[in-house]
Amino acid sequence: MSYTLSDVVRKFSVDVDIAPYGNGHINDTYVADSTPRYILQRINSNVFKNPSQVMENILNVTEHLRKKIIENGGDENRETLRVIKTVDGKNFYEADDGSVFRMFNFIENAVSYDAVENPNQLLEAARAFGKFQNMLADFPANKLYETIPDFHDTRKRFENLRRAVEADKVGRLSSVKEEVEFAFAREAEVGTIVDAIADGSVPLRVTHNDTKLNNVMLDEKTGEGVCVIDLDTVMPGSLLYDYGDALRFGASTGAEDEVDLSKIEFSLELFEAFTKGFLGEVGSKLTPRERELLPFGAKIMTYECGIRFLTDYLEGDTYFKIHREHHNLDRCRTQFKLVADMEKKAEEMHNIVAKY
Repeated sequence: MSYTLSDVVRKFSVDVDIAPYGNGHINDTYVADSTPRYILQRINSNVFKNPSQVMENILNVTEHLRKKIIENGGDENRETLRVIKTVDGKNFYEADDGSVFRMFNFIENAVSYDAVENPNQLLEAARAFGKFQNMLADFPANKLYETIPDFHDTRKRFENLRRAVEADKVGRLSSVKEEVEFAFAREAEVGTIVDAIADGSVPLRVTHNDTKLNNVMLDEKTGEGVCVIDLDTVMPGSLLYDYGDALRFGASTGAEDEVDLSKIEFSLELFEAFTKGFLGEVGSKLTPRERELLPFGAKIMTYECGIRFLTDYLEGDTYFKIHREHHNLDRCRTQFKLVADMEKKAEEMHNIVAKY
């Protein structure tokens, strides 16, 4: 490594101590202990092959959000991320070894949660994601780069799994026969949303594509949703992806990597809290096909995430950061347990959506 983090922060006109921050799966994150504080991140170039496109998307989206927030009388320094430019006016800094860094404002007096502690947190996160969708409703989705091609093309994700199974690169297939069988049994459903986008019944929108609870900052005092963060995967996509992925994470009764599967269920109480908050913001803008597919969106995003964890496990853990042996397999198993539970509760899920 030909640089120090102190060297890097100075490229953004900041000269203070820097310390690791958070526990994200993909990028390395630090906090600059300045006044005001800033977040520094090293972008994972194995995941984001073209960081300049990622940053152009983020800049365009946050500038659009900033204008909307000002129009609505909000606080532009708290309600959206702001890209901090380098000393020479760029959106990011590239070190000599190719490492790419970017800096954002730090959202003060707000916290994020890795797990849902009460339904109100999920309701507020849902409202924040719904507002995010609303403010970007008039942003032309086709002007954004697809920074990870086919990110939520579940059919292609399934084909990746099939190839990983056939290759069995690191010799793990024999230990995951049951999981592979579960994934393959649902092959007929993998193209449902992709095909609906293709035929126009589900419109292409600006989507966040990683709507976990911990990607919303909640006010420390009021608990209200303040700011949607982690915008790396903002791309053209379906609203069903954002709704479904939020529930995959938020309506589970256990951690994404819980080893004891008896602790994992799909909570209808949490499903209802999120659905109420989200549809309260965007419900009137949905097409009939989007409304119909909302419960399926939760299931297919959970299934897709499960097969991605399984694929990574079969390929030797090259995409998601792991912190123990079999970590990706544990993650896969929680997702598949949730899918099975959603299938049992499908009718109740449809009834809840109809209610709001």
